[in-house]
Amino acid sequence: MTNLQLSPKLKISNPNTKKYDLADRIFEFVVDVLDYLNKLSRTSVNRVIIDQCARSSTSIGANYEEADSAHTKKDFSYKMEIMRKEAKETRYWLKVSLIKNPRTNPEECESLRDECLQLIRIFSTIINKSRL
Repeated sequence: MTNLQLSPKLKISNPNTKKYDLADRIFEFVVDVLDYLNKLSRTSVNRVIIDQCARSSTSIGANYEEADSAHTKKDFSYKMEIMRKEAKETRYWLKVSLIKNPRTNPEECESLRDECLQLIRIFSTIINKSRL
């Protein structure tokens, strides 16, 4: 397999791979979060964590699609702010999942939390620049 044929999974797990397409990066993040959540046991506590984290993470991608087709700068900024809020919520639920499931892929969870923080920073930069 050449570098040009890397699967999306390999791209996100390789920290040395540069990520330029934000839509692809968000999509890969959402899919990876859902894959991680799918590995958690179905306890009553985990059901809450899974539901909340799945909702907030998928909302990031849905709002990106809306921001991408926004008609005004104000609408674009608003959608980006929602994305940042949802990303912060996702990072919170990932932390809760890590505390409540310390033996279920802690490295994967930390990697997702790191990617989420990077996305939050990207969204913040976009929001700040769109206000100028």
